[in-house]
Amino acid sequence: MNYNVSKSDGFPLVEVSLQPGEEIRIERGAMAYHNGGVRIEGKMNSNGAGGAGGMLKALGRSMVSGESVFITSVIGQNPDGKIGIAPAVPGTIRELPIGAEQWCLNDSAFFACDATVGYNMKRQTIGRALFGGSGGLFVMETYGTGTMLISSFGDIMEFELDGSAPFVVDNCHVVAWSNRLSYDIKVASGTFGFTSGEGLVNEFRGTGKVLIQTRNLQSLAESVSRFIPSKN
Repeated sequence: MNYNVSKSDGFPLVEVSLQPGEEIRIERGAMAYHNGGVRIEGKMNSNGAGGAGGMLKALGRSMVSGESVFITSVIGQNPDGKIGIAPAVPGTIRELPIGAEQWCLNDSAFFACDATVGYNMKRQTIGRALFGGSGGLFVMETYGTGTMLISSFGDIMEFELDGSAPFVVDNCHVVAWSNRLSYDIKVASGTFGFTSGEGLVNEFRGTGKVLIQTRNLQSLAESVSRFIPSKN
């Protein structure tokens, strides 16, 4: 993927250059502009399956994970095709090289990727699904070889785990992690953990990387909601 990220702190925009026939996939609703040298298509989010089977697969992914039934493809039409894309919330855009390293993503991290890259829905254990706030029964797991862009709310920090001790992250701050890491979702501080206000955490074990965002969208929503008038 041939792209440039704007220099704006906290409000980045990515401009992608596409040659004829080159294709990327982007988060639904991410387009800010294009120069007329690209074609935009809505496709079923079915990992390449077509027809009635593809529609059923896309509907199934939507029901179990909250994903859109459709994903946006952008295809280059002339040698100077350009499209500008922007994430839904202020924060950071980060490149993930996909290939030797594969990743698991939370349900709002995906932003854009090469057509040679995608993600499947990886089934979680029932305990994780009932306890976790992101992803439900499934989390996104990347596949293929190429480039994926992810976005966050706030900055992104990377931690390299060496397997010597568990690494604990608030559930709403997790962005992505190496798929070779094992993890559990639990209450932050034991039986009465919710009284501390910390809620749920992901406890990672093994060797690999964990990417976290420095801001919590759920906490922002709760803070703002106090100032929104209610009918009651």
